[in-house]
Amino acid sequence: MSFDISAIRSDFPILGREVNNRPLVYLDNGASAQKPQVVIDAVAKAYSEEYSNVHRGLHYLSNVTTDKYEAVRGKIAKFLNSPSEDNIVFNSGTTEGINLVAYSWAMPRFEAGDEIILSIMEHHANIVPWHFLRERLGVKIIWVDVDETGDLDPEKVIAAMTARTKLVAITHMSNVLGTVIDVKTITRAAQAKGAAVLVDGSQSAVHMPIDVQDIGCDFFVITGHKLYGPSGSGAIYIASERIAEMRPFMGGGDMIREVGRDIITYNDAPMLFEAGTPGIVQQIGLGVAIEYMMDVGMQAIAKHESSICDYARSKLDELDWLNVQGNSHTKGAIFSFTLDSPAHAHDISTVLDKKGIAVRAGHHCAQPLMEYLNVTATCRASFAMYNTTQEVDALVDGLELCNELFS
Repeated sequence: MSFDISAIRSDFPILGREVNNRPLVYLDNGASAQKPQVVIDAVAKAYSEEYSNVHRGLHYLSNVTTDKYEAVRGKIAKFLNSPSEDNIVFNSGTTEGINLVAYSWAMPRFEAGDEIILSIMEHHANIVPWHFLRERLGVKIIWVDVDETGDLDPEKVIAAMTARTKLVAITHMSNVLGTVIDVKTITRAAQAKGAAVLVDGSQSAVHMPIDVQDIGCDFFVITGHKLYGPSGSGAIYIASERIAEMRPFMGGGDMIREVGRDIITYNDAPMLFEAGTPGIVQQIGLGVAIEYMMDVGMQAIAKHESSICDYARSKLDELDWLNVQGNSHTKGAIFSFTLDSPAHAHDISTVLDKKGIAVRAGHHCAQPLMEYLNVTATCRASFAMYNTTQEVDALVDGLELCNELFS
């Protein structure tokens, strides 16, 4: 499939609707992306024609559904360039994936005084599980700040490492600033010092090619609803060495081989970490979404979004009353901003909504970063492969109206 923006937009039925009698301009992709028709059809077919529980049945519907569900593991492995699909654990999304690492790998291994390094840009999903360890084990959280452009110098992260550093848990792309982090350099340095690295790929995986073998990280988490797939879907890549060190923290279902009154034997990974009835249809939908993205081509998507990012940056820079947070030279198409006027981000978002423009307003689950930037909230316009320069122009027109109204 070649990158034809008109054809791609036609694949997403919601983009043809109106909001408040205006054509929808959907710029809230950092929160959740829209779904192509092939994903919608796959989900509908799975429920209407093929649904059954997986793994435990021997009848036709169970076999069909199991085959489609398990095939997604290989698709995700290919998408991330995992060495094996056995390194891919299904879950409901990034939050569950990070909590799995916290409970199954970190909690049994960390002691009081051990250190976890985080960047100031982390999403709460990559902060709160580590606070659990701080509260319950006495682990220390070490924060690394960005510079005035929103860049994170890998050397600052490396300089923060000590003999007590056990984990670096870091975003690949900031959900607020769009900054792309050099996680490969950080990973190499951390592992040389005996620390593991978890990369939060929630934002990056939808915008650029991912190669976990090249990065070399121990854990890489993705979430389906940002990847044009259903909510409640996702996965985590876990390096084989780390899998061997992990214990299950949820029990039941397919994570066992045999259960008796006085004994239990466990399944092998990845099933070891997939207790209970999974999000069957959600994962099937995610597999279709990933196939769609790979058919379009991740390089082609990255190239298109880079051009949108450059265009949006140039247009927003012309608005001297607009304060864009972060201006990294390695930046994805995510723009968080406030106005010089005292207008709250919610007010700006409401005005834009009246013009059919969907943006997000608030702290974006990144309160430490908001405090560091000395703002309580921002508006965020986040772009996807189906967005256009015309939609950037619509955003600028909407912001000019906001400036008129609130100045």
